[in-house]
Amino acid sequence: MRIVQIIDSLEAGGAERMAVSYANALSEKISFSGLIATRKEGSLKKQINSKVSYLFLEKKKKIDIPAVFRLRRYIKANKIDIIHAHSSSFFTAVLVKLVLPQIKIIWHDHYGKRAKETKKQNRVLIFLSAFFSSIFVVNLQLQEWNKKNMKCSKVIFIPNFAASESKTEQVTHLKGNDGKRIVFLANLKNPKNHISILKAFSELKLNEKDWSLHLIGRDYLDTYSNEIKTFIQTYSLQNDIHLYGAKNDIKYILSQASVGVLASTDEGFPVTLLEYGLGNLAVLSTNAGYCSMIIQNDINGLLFDPLSDIEIKTQLNKIIDDHLLREKLSENFRESVVKNYSEDIVIEKLISAYTN
Repeated sequence: MRIVQIIDSLEAGGAERMAVSYANALSEKISFSGLIATRKEGSLKKQINSKVSYLFLEKKKKIDIPAVFRLRRYIKANKIDIIHAHSSSFFTAVLVKLVLPQIKIIWHDHYGKRAKETKKQNRVLIFLSAFFSSIFVVNLQLQEWNKKNMKCSKVIFIPNFAASESKTEQVTHLKGNDGKRIVFLANLKNPKNHISILKAFSELKLNEKDWSLHLIGRDYLDTYSNEIKTFIQTYSLQNDIHLYGAKNDIKYILSQASVGVLASTDEGFPVTLLEYGLGNLAVLSTNAGYCSMIIQNDINGLLFDPLSDIEIKTQLNKIIDDHLLREKLSENFRESVVKNYSEDIVIEKLISAYTN
């Protein structure tokens, strides 16, 4: 089996991280595993395994004919059977299929919000889905949407997994007190809903209990991040809420925290939750997307409605105030992640889906 993952960029996002994780994991299991970034490189390039064949396509515009033929040459030279196209990279995959009809395209839908979108909002995707052999999805709502709307009948749910880090960097040192750090791992953008957690943190006056909040993720320097920074300044929380930007040493960062939060109003299947689990964090999570399937409320984490400020405050207060609850939740969640979402288990499902 000879497979290449295609993704538009290697900046730190959920779909991008999974494309790299799949390429790395498959390099140990199949005869050829490749990874292609079509448009832009980024921080995730450092995480590509040396066994993975990597190509940066340097695509300059939406329809870039020289880039399409560079990709065609790469596919032919490496005798690739399957293009596994993640998110928006489906367009490049279809263009190369037009000049190399025998290639098989599997498209991977990571975009949780699509389940609430109309066919009209996805016209191009639906039209081009006639060229897909299969569609992989990251939650059950997306599975239903794709089966209903796409021109490809084979739609398969493949859970995400938390990749084991080959080397553990220790670069980012979190501020605040040991045992009283809350970490929020998500790029600063919609629909990640950071402000709801900031408001709850402020209204509960958690800083007066020596707790601190740590935001890890890319800052796009836009109105979304400006709202966060303005809030921190307005409520004089500069010593209690900290922004770090995008980071690669996630395992080390999580080892310094006690609580992991996720507050998105829409989600696919957040790898962040799995990383929190493997990091032994007590988890407070939105119930959006697949989150309520990963987390069982009061058993291995606490769930909330991301649109309910009262629910967010209640659950955050509950997890902060009870040390024994945090211990129980973190132990149970780690066990669940190892059992259900380990790399070996998911890659076995993936390889089976490739061959069906």
